[in-house]
Amino acid sequence: MKNKLPYEAIKRKVVTNKKSKTSKEYGMHPEKRDIKELIEHGIININKPEGPTSHEVSSYVQKILEIKKSGHSGTLDPKVTGVLPVALSKATRIVQTLLKEGKEYVALMHLHKEVPQSKIHKVMREFTGKIQQMPPIKSAVKRQLRIREIYYIEIMEIKEKDVLFRVGCEAGTYIRKLIHDIGQKLNVGAHMAQLVRTKVGPFNDKNWHALQDLKDAYEFYKEGKEEELRNIVMPVEFSVQHLPKIWVLDTTVDALCHGADLYSNGISKLNDNIDENSQIAVLTLKDELVCLGESILNNEDMLKENKRAVKTTKVFMEIGEYPKFIKKETKNNI
Repeated sequence: MKNKLPYEAIKRKVVTNKKSKTSKEYGMHPEKRDIKELIEHGIININKPEGPTSHEVSSYVQKILEIKKSGHSGTLDPKVTGVLPVALSKATRIVQTLLKEGKEYVALMHLHKEVPQSKIHKVMREFTGKIQQMPPIKSAVKRQLRIREIYYIEIMEIKEKDVLFRVGCEAGTYIRKLIHDIGQKLNVGAHMAQLVRTKVGPFNDKNWHALQDLKDAYEFYKEGKEEELRNIVMPVEFSVQHLPKIWVLDTTVDALCHGADLYSNGISKLNDNIDENSQIAVLTLKDELVCLGESILNNEDMLKENKRAVKTTKVFMEIGEYPKFIKKETKNNI
């Protein structure tokens, strides 16, 4: 079975609460937004190069796109490369949804002495599951023993003292420390020679782009050719693929934009397997992100009667996209 992070292993079905259609007069399917709006509410998966800090990469994106604000998710050390989601302008708060998600890395471990391959396989298997880890001296968190989960370790290649492996782990796991601890367990010592992050939420090494690709695409855009830039800048909705979702009626959207909580009678459809106290993405029937929230009930209880179902935490849709009162005109519905 292919290695998967926790959110990748969950299969969610969509359950209908109230059949409804959405008006053509309000809102817009994310893929139909014009390029300027996409840049205002978009996110880019940058393949961070070796050298600059994550903050510097985010600043480069600002300069390239000529915007005033951006934010990245999950800091990478200057020497580490790979997946770095950078949210643009009004979408910057979306990166918070990615911070607690599992990550995947491809790492090159250099052993200080040669070890039989069978022993390497055996010891690395022992590091899957819950492990104890002390953050390194140079870290942004308090140095105290922490429990972290290693979801999988896949050895890709062993060549003399070098071990190339893929690891899926809980957020906050230090791969450099993991490699050090594996070396200690092997009684030979080890250090991290190279590290590439390959997954953060729905962002991975299949949809990343280099900074130079972004710069070239933006130059083409200024010449009137926007196709390449559209391939790189993704709607903010791409960032919530890993979250359970609730779709609301058109008549419910305005109240949510004003910060109101979501009640059951405003739900058109929702995912199953929603637990209490889960982070939820609330969408329109056109799949536009309205807000993020915290579930107060599980998905089954949400459908039993009109109850407060989701506490709104972050609003992304601007007030006025959907009116407070919507006329029921079937000819304008889709």
